[in-house]
Amino acid sequence: MGGLTAKTTFEEERTLAKRGKKYEEMVKLVDREKAYGVNEAVELIKKTSKANFDETIEVAARLGVDPKKADQQIRGAVVLPHGTGKTKRVLVFAKGDKAKEAEAAGADFVGDEEYINKINQGWFDFDVVVATPDMMAQVGKLGRTLGPKGLMPNPKTGTVTFELDKAIQEIKAGKVEYRVDKAGNIHVPVGKASFGDESLTENIETVLETLVKVKPSAAKGTYMRNVSLTSTMGPGVKLNVSAYK
Repeated sequence: MGGLTAKTTFEEERTLAKRGKKYEEMVKLVDREKAYGVNEAVELIKKTSKANFDETIEVAARLGVDPKKADQQIRGAVVLPHGTGKTKRVLVFAKGDKAKEAEAAGADFVGDEEYINKINQGWFDFDVVVATPDMMAQVGKLGRTLGPKGLMPNPKTGTVTFELDKAIQEIKAGKVEYRVDKAGNIHVPVGKASFGDESLTENIETVLETLVKVKPSAAKGTYMRNVSLTSTMGPGVKLNVSAYK
């Protein structure tokens, strides 16, 4: 492994050893003390994404908020201009004309009680759940099942709505949800390693601009404390977000 360095702790050395020589070589390409501009970070993250599959690229941000306080919780959704590289399977809870609207808009599954029963029996062959407001009394019964998986419909993310055509089209086009965790972190997928540099850059900038817009007025001090670009198997690349503060 070459021994410890000023930038590599013993625990990090053990992690590198576990991940193999390929990961170690990728780590050498990244200056951990440097915050890269978005364009440069995109070029670098693609160089370090060398797995034998198309790795997912994410923006990982630690924000200066206290999620325990109601006025500092951050949750929402944003439509990426170039999508995520994955077509999401959409389940819609709706009845009557709204069910027909959902089917016409391209929803993968549409129904009511039958799908509630299927989920209770362990069925989860979907990625996003949308519901009309009048269905939430029934869908709410799935809170303990869908909630921990981040699948519960929510007005803040546009998944509780009568505008089903718009909601479904946005999800299929690349709408992603974001939510701050207990430690003040947010992880948002922004595409695949196979994306062109310009497409990845525009997706990343869209996410960063969105996070700035949703900054709680009650948040004090530095808001974007640490932001990195990460890939499924590669090392993180720290982003210079001074232009977005």
